[in-house]
Amino acid sequence: MIENGQKADIGLIGLAVMGENLALNLADKGWHVAVYNRTLPGVEEEVVERFVNGRAHGKSIRGYTAIPDFVDSLSTPRKVMMMVRAGDAVDQLMEQLFPLLSPGDIVIDGGNSNYEDTNRRVALAESRGFRFVGAGVSGGEEGALHGASIMPGGSVEAWEEVRPILQSIAARAADGTPCCGWIGPAGSGHFVKMIHNGIEYGDMQLIAEAYWVMKHLLQLSNEEMASVFAHWNEGKLRSYLIEITSRILQHKDKAGGYLIDKILDTAGQKGTGKWSVINAMELGMPLGLIAAAVFERSFSAQKNLRESAAKQFSFLRSQAVYSRQEILDSLYAALYASKLVSYAQGFALLQKASDSFDWKLDLASIARMWRGGCIIRSIFLNDIAVAFEAQPQPKHLLFAPYFREEIRRLLPGWKSLVLHAMKEELPVPAFSAALNYFYSLVSPKLPANLIQAQRDYFGAHTFERTDECRGQFFHEEWTRQDGDTKQTESYE
Repeated sequence: MIENGQKADIGLIGLAVMGENLALNLADKGWHVAVYNRTLPGVEEEVVERFVNGRAHGKSIRGYTAIPDFVDSLSTPRKVMMMVRAGDAVDQLMEQLFPLLSPGDIVIDGGNSNYEDTNRRVALAESRGFRFVGAGVSGGEEGALHGASIMPGGSVEAWEEVRPILQSIAARAADGTPCCGWIGPAGSGHFVKMIHNGIEYGDMQLIAEAYWVMKHLLQLSNEEMASVFAHWNEGKLRSYLIEITSRILQHKDKAGGYLIDKILDTAGQKGTGKWSVINAMELGMPLGLIAAAVFERSFSAQKNLRESAAKQFSFLRSQAVYSRQEILDSLYAALYASKLVSYAQGFALLQKASDSFDWKLDLASIARMWRGGCIIRSIFLNDIAVAFEAQPQPKHLLFAPYFREEIRRLLPGWKSLVLHAMKEELPVPAFSAALNYFYSLVSPKLPANLIQAQRDYFGAHTFERTDECRGQFFHEEWTRQDGDTKQTESYE
């Protein structure tokens, strides 16, 4: 309990499930916590009272219904963590808090904010003498309560103040290391969380495609599929998402039927996957697998259109009989290899952002932060960390010796699975996108020379030549019979 007159170590704003669970986690780790909820007048009192007298009863948590009282209850330098919806709500809260804070106080945004908003908020807070931390938090409700992966960035001077608190509530990897470390300046913490979520989109789509192939190509039952995923979870595919997939497939509702078969095939999204793709395009980085996962969620929402299209086109399946073990082996290879591509694309984008924004991201440290608590925690994140600690650091994750050999071993089954799925008219866009990314990556030449010729023909966009030094640009008079190539400056 917090005794009268005793100041709280940290204040938390936002008592939805994530906020409540984080407050309980903080209290369980020995911190004194003040809580406040930002809702409509009259409602916030109910929310705070319900929490303080319910789940928080008997714990070192004190509730407030007026923000000045809430701020005054905190020890200095004050530390305020906001767990509210990303967007305007964060800015509005900051404007309420700033007049009540003192120089050196720290504001932490633990929501899924866009990193560009965090860039702006860090600069604004520092201009007023405060410190701002944009902390990505992954792990959902369970992680918030028992240990999440936390990715803080922003005002570096704040790290030593918030480190003991954030690391105490973070998940622990198998070696005991807290899954929380300083990411870098400005909005880097939220950028890393955004890429985490992009990889999450890819992982979920890949697992869904594996489920679909098992269901329709091999016609396995839910229990059989659950057994396959459970078996995979004992080896190199061991991960949180594989684990819960096995459980989901076995789950029955109160009527006794499998719930998975009654869930409508329309998937929602909150925007972080889309942000990953947008930022990849802005930075000129290929993120095709994750983009495919985002677009498939959009496609899934067009349920009526898909039902109409199914009536317009009919297909004749081959009725081939496939070897169960052969297909499962190929499916394992495709899933494992495609997951490696997903992580490789994500880490390549992190490196590009680090270079472009001068963030100096530690990719090995980020991989280790994702080993526990977060949604994409996987056994091979240890191998990713080791790969990025090697000297010299590989230019691409798939160039690391361990992963290079893994891909070589998996490639035949990966190709076979995509081939069989296409033959049987089963959509596997993420598996296909991953394989095409790999083929493009290992192709020393691509047909982009024709694209650049077309661009120069209709728009005089210039081109480089294979028989000249890189960095020299030329334009061709394409409409002349004999042509006329002139060296020029690039128009781009």
